[in-house]
Amino acid sequence: MEILHTCLNVADADRAADWYVDELGFERSWEFTTAGGDARNVYVADENGVEFQLSDAEGETPSADGDRYDHVAVGVDDVDAAFDEIDHHGVVEPPTDHPEAGARVAFVEDPDGHVVEVIEPL
Repeated sequence: MEILHTCLNVADADRAADWYVDELGFERSWEFTTAGGDARNVYVADENGVEFQLSDAEGETPSADGDRYDHVAVGVDDVDAAFDEIDHHGVVEPPTDHPEAGARVAFVEDPDGHVVEVIEPL
């Protein structure tokens, strides 16, 4: 497994991406809008290819109460096998195809309730 990205909930994905590009030297790498159109996701990458997913959901503004962090993503060869083998402490979403993102993913919780997305490219 390898860390692919960390998702941060933001009020405006373009504004956040511009900040990471202008202030920290990241580059925009890709973006997608969810199938229902309710969330836009803009990715910025550092020089090693590690990304932040900057996600803005329609009608929602993250507060200071800890909802700005969403999840960390790890890449695997087989999501279903990894899902079956991981000693997770909660299922947020079982293995599901997300064609708009080009991936099959599952979301699980670690022992402290942090959400981990397990990703297999389609």
